[in-house]
Amino acid sequence: MEISNNSNFNINEYLESTYLKTADQAGISEEENLLITQQLVQQAIDQNYKVAMILPQYVAMARNMLFAQKSDVLLGTVIDFPEGKSTLEDKLMQAATAILDGADELDFVVNYTSFRFGDLDLVRQEVLECSRICLANNRAVKWIIETAALNNQEIESLTKLIREEIVGNFEEKDFQKVFVKSSTGFYKTENNLPNGATLETIAVMLESARPLQVKASGGIKTKQQALEMINLGVQRIGTSSAAVISAD
Repeated sequence: MEISNNSNFNINEYLESTYLKTADQAGISEEENLLITQQLVQQAIDQNYKVAMILPQYVAMARNMLFAQKSDVLLGTVIDFPEGKSTLEDKLMQAATAILDGADELDFVVNYTSFRFGDLDLVRQEVLECSRICLANNRAVKWIIETAALNNQEIESLTKLIREEIVGNFEEKDFQKVFVKSSTGFYKTENNLPNGATLETIAVMLESARPLQVKASGGIKTKQQALEMINLGVQRIGTSSAAVISAD
């Protein structure tokens, strides 16, 4: 039986309601962007989504909202978003700030550009050190590999690299706190090709990531799309359309 046909199934438990645009990207004022973020967090509280996923500068504000309303919704943010090209030191500094501000889950953009150029040692080191700071502070860590920038062989290889670093350096109890994530949703593709999660790429990630978890993100806008991903085996859905998905 597919999970979506289970009477106990609640799709909201998979949803990471997401808003990651800066004011400049959205073409609005800082005040308007803050209001949108506050509204997203409040909706996550009201609908009891799994995670409210927001930009780092809003984490402290959101943590206060969650605390004031005694909400169990998890608070997520992004690190080195959306290109992943910063130094390890910068990534660690951003992570430390997010943890202090109250983030429960940190989604790092892996340096997939360095990976494509063959600098595997750099990628391994950032996966190890950034995962370590999160796990040591009882935070979940998710590695965004930007599937639209990679072919299937690269997706498999990068996912396996992340898996090997985690399995080889951490305890089994930590594995469920580490995810491989498909996309930022901001990558610019040629010829209007998909820039987010597809069933094909998610299947490759699931096969290559075990025992780590997989988060599908990028372009998931309908309940049907979300259910297809969940039935494949993903544990999280990152989406800016949580309200639509949960209401269908």
